[in-house]
Amino acid sequence: MDSSHHSPFPSAAAYASEPVRHPPLDVVDVVAESGAIDEAYRNVVLSRVNTSCLRLAVFHGAYRWHRHPHSDELFLVVEGRLEIDLADGRTLALGPWQCVVIPAGTVHRTRAVGRTVNLTVESLGAETEFVERDA
Repeated sequence: MDSSHHSPFPSAAAYASEPVRHPPLDVVDVVAESGAIDEAYRNVVLSRVNTSCLRLAVFHGAYRWHRHPHSDELFLVVEGRLEIDLADGRTLALGPWQCVVIPAGTVHRTRAVGRTVNLTVESLGAETEFVERDA
């Protein structure tokens, strides 16, 4: 954990080194995986696909402002409502079965409105840079 921010969210290093939970040819029950999570924030790598990965995120509240300098990030909401704030002042709002791609280098922050479950696709071990912004 990144103790300097007293946050339930992982450090950038912990996020990048999250192990892959399922090997190829494993059938993954995403509903069961998300249902087993009762923490305020959990983000796991379900599967590897070539040089990318499929992540499952279950969380409440707002994540820190950040960017992935070398990886696009696709968000697909499965349950709940996800708002993605962009540094230019726009907010993208996603409901169940809606998705968006955040291009590499784009400063953003995700906010879960209630309990939100989403799948993300990004480069495996994607670097994260946290960005300090005014509230």
